[in-house]
Amino acid sequence: MEKFEGCPGSREMNFKNSNENNTEPTVGNIKSQLTQWPIQMHLINPTAPYYQGADVLLTADCVAYALGDFHRDYLKDKSIAIACPNLDQGQDTYLEKIKSWIDEAKINTLTVLIMQVPCCGGLLNLAQQAAEGATRKVPVKYVVVGVQGEILQEEWAAA
Repeated sequence: MEKFEGCPGSREMNFKNSNENNTEPTVGNIKSQLTQWPIQMHLINPTAPYYQGADVLLTADCVAYALGDFHRDYLKDKSIAIACPNLDQGQDTYLEKIKSWIDEAKINTLTVLIMQVPCCGGLLNLAQQAAEGATRKVPVKYVVVGVQGEILQEEWAAA
């Protein structure tokens, strides 16, 4: 029996053998879909012009590394902020920034991407709390990504 302490998302896993059969060709350079800076939740201004009326992507730090087509499938045409619900301090400011997106920047939609590990659920909880506490209502979608990049769940959160 494996002994493990701490967040299950910190457990060591090796995907080398499962990725060896990946025969998808990579052709040319893939253009980044990032259209703004900064992106870290502590550094963003929630009322910056690129958030005004935008479709916003709030993603856990690890998601972009797990999802092979993150830029094409999720980042394209969205404004972004990243955060780690397990390691970041001062997450109460995140709650206020998300509310500010909704009420002041008047975002169009909010998509939250999290990893399947339990500690990552905190980011979705923050987004849902902020959406519930905001004056305006916006659709909130969440996507749960497996540690090998598979989409495990994708749905709209209850309003």
